[in-house]
Amino acid sequence: MTMPSITVLTQLDPLTYRAICELLPQLTASSRLPTYSELSEIVDAPCTRLLVARDGNQLLGMLTLVLVRLPSACVAHVEDVVVDEVSRGKGVGRLLLDASLTLATEAGATHVDLTSRPARTAANGLYQSLGFVLRETNVYRYAIRGERTPTTGVSR
Repeated sequence: MTMPSITVLTQLDPLTYRAICELLPQLTASSRLPTYSELSEIVDAPCTRLLVARDGNQLLGMLTLVLVRLPSACVAHVEDVVVDEVSRGKGVGRLLLDASLTLATEAGATHVDLTSRPARTAANGLYQSLGFVLRETNVYRYAIRGERTPTTGVSR
């Protein structure tokens, strides 16, 4: 594998869309795939940056950087980090995260947050090696649709 290139998608094309749809199930099997229109909306949104790692035409990984302007500060969130199984452990995730941190800094963000399941030990190790610090916090979620609440099992 040559050194992957990291770019921010500025326009979605059908080949990239298909590659992203093939990659996303490696992140989570429980989510539905976005439509072409939904993914185009993410690419076009002023507050999101969809970063992709490529080796030639092959999509190796991606992440979404979300920039949020709050009354108190500009903050950033890294979401949906996924690297293709065959490219894991080869520095692709590090390159994506480094690029996202640079973009967040350039946008004036005061900090970058991300979440990761504890079972993803390699990913958590990568985040910590880049300077992310595990915070003592509670993360809450209110399911608006399509998710079951863990305590009652009731669909919303």
